[in-house]
Amino acid sequence: MAEKLHFSLVSPERELFSGLVDQVDAPGSEGGFGVLAGHAPFMTALKEGPVSVHNDGSVTVYDVRGGFADVTPDGLTILAEHAAEAAK
Repeated sequence: MAEKLHFSLVSPERELFSGLVDQVDAPGSEGGFGVLAGHAPFMTALKEGPVSVHNDGSVTVYDVRGGFADVTPDGLTILAEHAAEAAK
C-alpha cells in the first residue's frame, strides 16, 4: 500500500479538511504543483484556483483564493485567505 500524506486545508472561517490522502494538487503563485507523501519541504504563496485532493480513487476539489502552502516532513498545510468546496 502506498504511503499517505497528511493534509490540512484551513480558511479564516474554519478547517475544511484534515486527514490522510494520496496526493494534493494546488495553484502555486509560480505554477501549479502536486504533493505526495515524502515530498521535499517547501513553502509557497498560492494564487486563485482549484486545490484537488486525491484519495482512494476519488477527487475532491476546493476553490481557493490566496494564501500559503507549507510542505513539511509532517505533511501539507494550506492556509487559505478563502476556501470552499467546489460545486459538483
